[in-house]
Amino acid sequence: MLAGKRVTLIIGGGIAAYKCLDLIRQLRRAGAEVIPVLTRAGTEFVTPLSVAALAGVQVYQDLFDLKDEAEMGHIQLSRAADLLVVAPATADMMAKMTGGHADDLATTLLMATDKPVLIAPAMNLRMWSHPATQRNLAQLHADGVTSVGPNNGDMACGEYGPGRMAEPEEIVSAIAAQFSAGPLSGKRVLVTSGPTHEPIDPVRYIANRSSGAQGTALAVAMRDLGAEVVFVTGPASVPPPNGVTVHRVETAREMLAAVEAALPVDAAIFAAAVADWRVENSLTQKIKKVSQASPGITLSENPDILATVCAHPKRPKLVIGFAAETENVVPHATAKRLRKGCDWIVANDVSPATGIMGGSNNTVHLITETGAEDWPPLPKREVAQRLAARVAEALA
Repeated sequence: MLAGKRVTLIIGGGIAAYKCLDLIRQLRRAGAEVIPVLTRAGTEFVTPLSVAALAGVQVYQDLFDLKDEAEMGHIQLSRAADLLVVAPATADMMAKMTGGHADDLATTLLMATDKPVLIAPAMNLRMWSHPATQRNLAQLHADGVTSVGPNNGDMACGEYGPGRMAEPEEIVSAIAAQFSAGPLSGKRVLVTSGPTHEPIDPVRYIANRSSGAQGTALAVAMRDLGAEVVFVTGPASVPPPNGVTVHRVETAREMLAAVEAALPVDAAIFAAAVADWRVENSLTQKIKKVSQASPGITLSENPDILATVCAHPKRPKLVIGFAAETENVVPHATAKRLRKGCDWIVANDVSPATGIMGGSNNTVHLITETGAEDWPPLPKREVAQRLAARVAEALA
């Protein structure tokens, strides 16, 4: 899968550094040559000896090592590989990359390289969600850096949430995607997926039956054609794919924020089943059934994510919406395309009898400015592959 590829692996200073030992093993098993660079903080979690033993080559550590400078200077080292991978990419490392720091070997290599860079962020969930980190991530993406993860999970600090570094096999998949020569290579595609959950109280919420299967299939299809995929998903029952950057959200407003943070992209595909309304007066305590009277719930309209992106200053070249209808599918979807201002609409009949919502198959109509195309019933995977091929044609 990675035969003949050279990967410079910069190991940052976080507890997730231990995963890099398995990552090195998996990369070499896939045929890659690994050039390991261990930061000073990284040596607090893994030893140079263990890294060198698994990589089969020396470990680079010191910017001012004269022997290494004589044999392979830092400029040459920065360009000796086909790809630079930073794992774990700590909050500090991401901040340094964003600011253009070059105060040690790792940051100097990242500044001097002319090769693509992939980061695997890992940090405490509060650090990950901090506005500074999210700004840094957006800037790194704008600078052409790609990312994989982080995932939700248990933290070494005892907390649970987003910030856990992607697993080694996910990082290997993301690395393989970097070398894909597909028609979407060099393109950045945003895909939204799954339902949103709008809280009524801490245990109840407004939602829908979306499983996230179609959105996940779309992310896979775009990835397999070589795109860098940003996958913004609600609480779906289908897990997100490997090799894409995953942002997990709960509500429509969180999804909009994640979408805007991901811009600019070349194409955006809005397959998520976003709740149209939220509870304006959601409660922080569980509503108790104390009488026959129903609770007073006031609904407010959620932001229109599709329309917002269509009118956004960073509007993608291609914007694709989805229309889940139960009647007059094509007329409603045609009107929606014009109303929202998007380029294409993928419409389907989600009446309970169809079994589409939550099922494995789909029957769609592609609505464009030239009219409606009726696609035959297909597995969602094949619907995604067809749409991905059309996206590649449109972005060529």
